[in-house]
Amino acid sequence: MVTTFWESASEREEYAPLDQVAELIRRLHSLDAPSSLHLPEIRPLAKLDAQIGDLANLDRADAQFLENRILSIRDQYERLEFDLTPGVIHGDANVGNVILDRAGQPILIDLDSFATGPREWDLVQTALFYERFGWHTEDEYRTFVKVYGYDIMTWPGYRVLADYREVAMTLWLCGKAGTDMQAAAEVRKRVESLRSGGSRHDWAPF
Repeated sequence: MVTTFWESASEREEYAPLDQVAELIRRLHSLDAPSSLHLPEIRPLAKLDAQIGDLANLDRADAQFLENRILSIRDQYERLEFDLTPGVIHGDANVGNVILDRAGQPILIDLDSFATGPREWDLVQTALFYERFGWHTEDEYRTFVKVYGYDIMTWPGYRVLADYREVAMTLWLCGKAGTDMQAAAEVRKRVESLRSGGSRHDWAPF
């Protein structure tokens, strides 16, 4: 058992700029996994499997579409050849999980997905937020790439991880769709854009 103690970072919630996010991820990826923690290996496909039951909150056509998309992602993921050396990863690295403390220093938070595995997982969300959602500007993304030292969008497998993240974000909302009308409407919108290949720029963050 591991016991952790938490200190309040700041009285206000302020997120770090992408250059600091990239630097934190780069430093994290330079570390070896501590043997005393027995970090788990990332299992992204198992996470999708665990959320399949939430599709019951959708109409049958939307549920079937997402089931088929998951099967396609599974097939493609199992054939991926990763570029980066595997190692310690945050597992859910994105600008929303790096806050500034009282001194203005960036801190990684939300460590429940901490694991070992392909380091591309810690880069895909920043690329996705820029390329498909428009949540980051091109200049911000290029700065992120320069500081980290690698552009995941040049890797042929990027699309598979980006597709996975889109489906995972939508499945997470499916769990709320049964009791939250706003979440249900957002799920329908997301499924329609996934089905049509339309813009994701109107996806609302939850």
